[in-house]
Amino acid sequence: MSRPKKVRCVRFLPKTKYFKPQGVPLIDLEEVVLNIDEFEALNLADIEGRDQESAASEMEISRPTFQRILSSARKKVAEAIVRGKALRIEGGNFIMTTMKKFECAVCGHVWEISFGTGRPTACPSCGSGNFHRAVEQREPSVGRGRRFR
Repeated sequence: MSRPKKVRCVRFLPKTKYFKPQGVPLIDLEEVVLNIDEFEALNLADIEGRDQESAASEMEISRPTFQRILSSARKKVAEAIVRGKALRIEGGNFIMTTMKKFECAVCGHVWEISFGTGRPTACPSCGSGNFHRAVEQREPSVGRGRRFR
C-alpha cells in the first residue's frame, strides 16, 4: 500500500482553464488534463525562473517531488501542443496558500476568496456592494500618519 500524496500549496488559480487549437471544435479534440499543482510548478520554474529548491519550498513539497510534478506538467503541455489536443487545467491535490478576506459594512459578514480570482462584486450573505478588505489584511499606508521631528 502506498502512502497518501502530500497536499501541494498553490498561490493562485489560473485565469483560463482551457486551451485548444484554433479552428477545431472542442467536441472533436482529445484532452490533456493539467493539474493545478502542475500549473503552479510550471509557473514557479518556467515563468518566475525559480530554482527547484525554492520552488519546492514554496509548494511545501520535497525537491524530487517538485521535479516529478514539473516533468509531468511539461510532458502534458508538450503533448497538447505537438499532438493538437485541448489542454484543460483543473484538479489535483492542492490547497490555496493565500486567501483574501473581506468584510461587509452592512451585515458584518466576513468571507475569504483565493488570490487570483478577482475582487468580489457583492457580499455573499446580503448582496450588498458595500464591503472592504478585512482590517488585518489591508496594505500599510505610505506617507500617512503623524510626522516626528
